[in-house]
Amino acid sequence: MGIQTEAVHLNIVYQAPPDATPEKRFEIGVACLDAGLPDKAREHIEDAVARGYENNQVRFYWLLALLSARTLRQLGKEDVAQLRSICDRVTWRDTQDEWTAGLRVIVSLLGSPAAADPEVLLKQLDQLPPRQRDLIVGHLGALLEGSMVDQMWQLSVDRAKAGREAWNRRERLWKFFEPPPAGPRAAPVRPAAISAGDWLRLALGTAGFLFAVGKLAPLAGQRGTLAPWFDLLLLGLGLVAFAVAGAEWRFRTERRQAKEAQFVPSRHRRRPPAGGFASGVDQLFDRYFARYVPAGTDRDVWLEGTAGIRQRLRDELVEIYREQRVYADQLAWLVRHLVGRVRRQWENGSLTAYVHELRTPWWVKLACGGGLVTATAGGLRVAGRAVSASPLPGLAWTVLAVVGAIYGVWAWLYISTERRRERADALERAHELAGRRLRHFLWERKLSDRPSDPLVAFWFDCDRRVILDEVMRSCGLRPSQVIAHACLASPAQSYKRARVLDGPWRYSRYRLLLFLLTDDGVRQVDVDLDFVNGTHRVMGRHNYRFDAVAAVRVDGLASSRQTFQLTLVDGNPIEVTVTEVALGDTQLLDDTLVDDDLQLLAERYLDGGVGLDSEAPSDAMISDGDGRDGEILGVPSTVALDASGLTNTLAILEGIAAEGKEWVKRQRQRTEERLEEVASAVRRLMD
Repeated sequence: MGIQTEAVHLNIVYQAPPDATPEKRFEIGVACLDAGLPDKAREHIEDAVARGYENNQVRFYWLLALLSARTLRQLGKEDVAQLRSICDRVTWRDTQDEWTAGLRVIVSLLGSPAAADPEVLLKQLDQLPPRQRDLIVGHLGALLEGSMVDQMWQLSVDRAKAGREAWNRRERLWKFFEPPPAGPRAAPVRPAAISAGDWLRLALGTAGFLFAVGKLAPLAGQRGTLAPWFDLLLLGLGLVAFAVAGAEWRFRTERRQAKEAQFVPSRHRRRPPAGGFASGVDQLFDRYFARYVPAGTDRDVWLEGTAGIRQRLRDELVEIYREQRVYADQLAWLVRHLVGRVRRQWENGSLTAYVHELRTPWWVKLACGGGLVTATAGGLRVAGRAVSASPLPGLAWTVLAVVGAIYGVWAWLYISTERRRERADALERAHELAGRRLRHFLWERKLSDRPSDPLVAFWFDCDRRVILDEVMRSCGLRPSQVIAHACLASPAQSYKRARVLDGPWRYSRYRLLLFLLTDDGVRQVDVDLDFVNGTHRVMGRHNYRFDAVAAVRVDGLASSRQTFQLTLVDGNPIEVTVTEVALGDTQLLDDTLVDDDLQLLAERYLDGGVGLDSEAPSDAMISDGDGRDGEILGVPSTVALDASGLTNTLAILEGIAAEGKEWVKRQRQRTEERLEEVASAVRRLMD
């Protein structure tokens, strides 16, 4: 199997903190039940009851957690004893709230489901508030026997068909599998590389030049004319013009060269080790640059022309995020932003706009050349007069002036260029960081209606019910003709996965193994479910007798990867991975499109987003996570088994493998015994 991306959401947990109140423990138990984790839900609810929190609402959910998706055949002696204990705790008194009404309906179902009048039970259900009615239909449909089961099953299927598209599933479910985006960052500005030696050269050069000119001026002006002073003025103005214009020219030239260097990829770059953070960032850039090719451009031309840019952007992200405990897939939003910007610049021709922007104007070149010529002419005239007046001293001071001017001007050009480069880099970084912050804000805003884990579990349960109903219809079976059914959910060949803290993995694609037990044998159907898109297809069907099941086994530790294996007498084993542990750093290879227009995104998501319907299963009853790193590493095995359906599947298939068709007869006998025990407990309650 290949994982494309994984995410762990730390905002909620299914584990009660040590100091949680009994009420809070009960709320977490309810959330676990909504998430399809009945065993975990029962654990928290029983903990709340043991701590003194108990009423009819608690008992209602307690019964649901005990009986959820189970038939009376599957209840053991301990379960029946606990069921009787819960029934003994119920007190009707004068309470007439919705939870007490729901309890009455559950008691009616438990009393004698085979002999109960279907019309009476349906009327009682219809009179319940929607919350209690949906909970009973969703969790206790498997309890029914006889003619009532077909009608109740149809109610649950109708509910599932409506619920699988509810609460804007198409626009929200994919967001559950998106990892929390890493915060926006930009490469720090490289400080101006100006050393003390540079300042010393500038100071010494300037001082030497001024001192030499001060000595040359009296020598050149001994004749008492104004011409030497005019020449000194030309020398000074020429040097200033040359220094100012030269600094501008040098800055533009070096800036353009630096921009051009970004298009040239390094020839000595080595690929990082596979599976690491840098390798993940490489895959992101390779994927998105290969996917988002500008219109009217050949892919090879695009990739070759942006190879250097791709490498520079990749190196920047690796450098600024390497030590930030960030996974590569958390940077997908930023990579899409960067690739989209490069594509826009390619399409509108602004990718090389720096060539025009940094072209040195003619007047700068004229000022630089004119200044140099003017300074040279003025200097030569001053030096000539000084040497004529006093050859040896005039020559010495002339040499000092020339050396000082060269050192001072070149030191000034370097210092000025570095300072301007630092200011330009800081401005570019501020602009870049602002764009990344906006993109990060928009992406978080887009993910703000990410569905809760209980809502995801609800959608999955709806898909599973609809698929099971289609399978039964294709096999020509009514629900009442199915002795028992089991659904084993495992990840498909290629998928994304995500979970909340302490919760089970949810997958974007599932492989469902459905087992239908009838009097004629076992019907097995293999279904591929595209959970995000809500579509499925049947991959294979198998029919076999009870005595054809040779062995059923589960390999692997409960705390790690577990594999379910079903072996038939005359066939190869059917092997399915049902539980997994968290992997390390995996890469994001999702299909989220790049939106090139920041303004369009801003208008679309800043003006308001899609809200979560208040009646949808939410995280409101789940405690806030504290971000404990250690709990991210593994999922509690009971939670994973709850979500996969392995426990129920094993209970059925192990019985068949051990006893064959006799298991069906024994189950019926055991069911009769369970029915009598439960009915006696209910009669005592009603009395």
